[in-house]
Amino acid sequence: MINMLNMIKIAARNLLRYKRRTLLVSLLIAIGVIFVQVFMAATASYKNIIISQITDAMLGHIQIHKKGYLVSIENVPLNLNLKPHGVEKIEAALKTIPEIDAYSKRLRLGGMISNFTETTNLRLFGIEPEQEYKTAPLLPGRIIEGKSDLEPGQILLPSTLAKGMHLKVGDLIVIIATNKDGSVNGKQFLVGGILDAAPGPGGRDGYIHISDAAELLRMETAEISEIALHLKSFKDIPSVYAQLTQKLGGELNKEGKPAFEIHTWEKLSPFANIAKMLDLMTVFVKVMLVTIVVISILDVMMMSVYERTREIGTIAAIGTLPSRILAMFITEGLLFGISGVVLGNLVSYIIVRIMQSMHITFSFGMREGLVLNPQFDLWSVLWISLIVIVISVIASVQPASKAARLDPIKALKTT
Repeated sequence: MINMLNMIKIAARNLLRYKRRTLLVSLLIAIGVIFVQVFMAATASYKNIIISQITDAMLGHIQIHKKGYLVSIENVPLNLNLKPHGVEKIEAALKTIPEIDAYSKRLRLGGMISNFTETTNLRLFGIEPEQEYKTAPLLPGRIIEGKSDLEPGQILLPSTLAKGMHLKVGDLIVIIATNKDGSVNGKQFLVGGILDAAPGPGGRDGYIHISDAAELLRMETAEISEIALHLKSFKDIPSVYAQLTQKLGGELNKEGKPAFEIHTWEKLSPFANIAKMLDLMTVFVKVMLVTIVVISILDVMMMSVYERTREIGTIAAIGTLPSRILAMFITEGLLFGISGVVLGNLVSYIIVRIMQSMHITFSFGMREGLVLNPQFDLWSVLWISLIVIVISVIASVQPASKAARLDPIKALKTT
């Protein structure tokens, strides 16, 4: 322990002899740490708020459909709805999985909306409001006008459509839809609420009561297009997906093929590809940090060995073991890494706090927008710091090894 402390003191004294070089290398490492920590904090916050909006305001964490529904989902295929006995089997499986917090049965449909002067297309969800608000807990918060109590005969309209058709809460509109056999039916609705926009195409869908959807499509009993799940923890998605696959994978249709398909939010939203790209960019940034550290440490340590050749020869000539010389230079690399990490993390923390106070907002067409809230994650700090320190030590091994192998006689003759 005493020897180690002495080694650290000697290494620190050697670094302080070359203050400008030591400061420069420490700053280079610190800049790399700052860039990585701030970038990770910002991208993680951005990714989390978008995923939360997509899953908790629209999609849910996992969805279950009849096999083949997803590939035709844009056409809203009524012939691929789940039948009552299929829904019963799914619900029975869901009740055996404790990680599931809530689920909602939805009936998707497409139609035309008319305010008696103009008509346009609209996609709708038929929902049970109580179930839906538990499965998509951010959905009630998107209602910027009107009430969240969606009653039969009312409709929640996206703000972009309401604005374009000059509709407000309490206005009367007509929804026209084509049912499964091709006949057309219409039904009057009162605008019960206006929905704020949300990221993704689902942010422009409307909502009606599921009983109204069944009546509009002339169904005796409401069929179900999808069952959306909300889990107690976002981290449970892989586990619940595996359990559902096991429990429902054995259910076959009349053709002997799987009756159901199960998809996580990543398969349902195009933002999942953006999230993967952000993760890939984070990897590249980490590689850049490692490169900065390696080049900085190698350069300064090699220069240090070259400039201190006579000094190394002197301490070797008086009996200092090569292993001690090796340890001395490796300790210097260690101190470089520690100093860069401490400085980088301190500045990163200050920058992250400044970003929090700036309330950087992404609107996505929303009235209030989404506020970036980067966090200085302790585990990320420890992990990045450990990587930098280890790389600093590894980068100093080659110059340290060269110093330890110097022949004292040749070193002393160096001018």
